Amino acid sequence: MNIALVLLTTALVLVVATLAAAGAGKLARLDGATYPAALARAATAFAAFLTLAAAAAGALAALLT
Repeated sequence: MNIALVLLTTALVLVVATLAAAGAGKLARLDGATYPAALARAATAFAAFLTLAAAAAGALAALLT
């Protein structure tokens, strides 16, 4: 597989995960959560997105081999 494609895909996943975390943190803050609670929700969203992306990549890799 082309290394450029792997790097581009990794960068895209990290950007989308960061945007999801920022959105979750902003929504938590708008809901009245404190800054530490909003940061915890953002971190949870970031980790959940990365876990979902890793599971999807694993399933796709299993199908392609």
